[in-house]
Parts: sequence; C-alpha cells; structure tokens
Amino acid sequence: MWGFLASCCHAGSMSDERVISGAPPADFPIPDAVREAAGAKAIEGVWLNALGGVTFRLGRGSDGRYAKWSPGQPVTPGIDLEGEAHRMQWAGQFINVPTVLSFQQFPEGQLLLTAAMPGHSAVSEPGKSDPARSAHALGRGLRHLHDQLPLEQCPFSWDLSSRITSLPPSQQSALLAEAPPLDAVVCHGDACLPNTQLDVNGDFLGHVDMGTLGVADRWADLAIAAWSTEWNYGLGYEHQVYAGYGIDPDNEKIAFYRRIWDLT
Repeated sequence: MWGFLASCCHAGSMSDERVISGAPPADFPIPDAVREAAGAKAIEGVWLNALGGVTFRLGRGSDGRYAKWSPGQPVTPGIDLEGEAHRMQWAGQFINVPTVLSFQQFPEGQLLLTAAMPGHSAVSEPGKSDPARSAHALGRGLRHLHDQLPLEQCPFSWDLSSRITSLPPSQQSALLAEAPPLDAVVCHGDACLPNTQLDVNGDFLGHVDMGTLGVADRWADLAIAAWSTEWNYGLGYEHQVYAGYGIDPDNEKIAFYRRIWDLT
C-alpha cells in the first residue's frame, strides 16, 4: 500500500529524459521528527522528489501510516505541506484521498502524517503489468475527481497567472494572452500515474499528493496525466487516458499546458 507518491517523475521537455523523483537510496537519512512519529514501527523510504521532499512508510499492513517530510525553514519553495493538508481535508469530503492524521511544523521542516490507503500505485509492479488498463483507470479517476469536486465551493486556485509568476513579466503577459478559453474545474494539480491508486482488480481507487489542488482548466490536468503514461510506461498509452476520461484530445490545450508544465 502506498499513501503518498509525490511528483510526476519528470522535468523539462521529453527530449530531456530527466527523471527527478523516485525511491530514495537505502542510506537516505531519516529525520528525527519521522523517527519520533514512527515510534517502534518500521520505517521505509518510498519516494523522494526533486525539491528534497521525502515520503516514508511507517509500519506494515492495515495500520500503516505515511509520513511526508519537507525540509527547510520556514517552507521549501514549491512545497507547502500545511496547504496540502487543508486541500486533502477539503477534497476528502467528496472523493477518496488519504486521511490526514496530523501536521507539524518544526524548525528544520514540515511533517504531514496520513493514514494508508488500500490498493497500489499505478507505477507499482502490478500497475505496470497492464499499462493500458492502468492508463484507462487514470483517466476514469481524473474524470471522477473533476466531476465530484464542487467548483463553486473550492477555496483553492491553480490558475495560470499564479503558476507563471516566476517567469519574466513579458513572458507572463505573452502566455496569458495566448491562453485558450478556460474550461474550469477543480484540478488535482499533479494528476499523473504515481499519484493514482488502483484496487486489486486494477481499477481506479483514489488520489494522493494534493499539494496544488485548485481551480484551473481541466486540460491543465489532462495534458499532464496523459503525458505521464509516456514517462512511466513508454509510448502508446495516452489515448487510454482520454478514453477513460471520456473526451477527445484537444491538441491546442494539450500543447499549451504541457509548455506551462515545462516552464514552471
């Protein structure tokens, strides 16, 4: 069982082929806060992202928990675990996401504890064993999220203008002028295969890693969800995501939001 899987394992253009996230090395240091949270339970590192955030599994079986750690003071740029906790608590009223157990701020970083979810990640060995089915499940799960999270009630935003604030002002203006018409939904914000949980039959079960959930164009999610099949499974599975979602590809929006993903 996996409780958190952070980031989509990719940065830069596809020609770049840079993998930026994955399992931490066996000798990765365990923060004192994580050791204290684990008590006598076993600790296993399961995911390390490019910003230094790491996820640990605490314990085994149905009583397992997950500890997500973000080093830095006060917050590592690009990671806000307190904000993620608020997003998961809100989204959990409507869809299946990890239950937040606690959030703590330490001088050396942030710690978010969640209950384990059943099932397995779409990039686990069972998920990779049938990539077409898993990609289809990713699309179905994303459609479920977009349909179930109430747009009018969402207190969070993932809008284009906030995503591109790190870019030069002239580039920001050009991108905002170029942006296609908005088809607003509540987006996951990192809707890729590693953040999709499947059940024992390989069907969609739930979502993890909700750190950037907020209102945006549905294609800001869809373009990256389908792209993640190439990063994790290879070529030939994007269409399964769109089929699972029940939509035809919008090539203009796909190209635009993939460019935004690379730029930001």
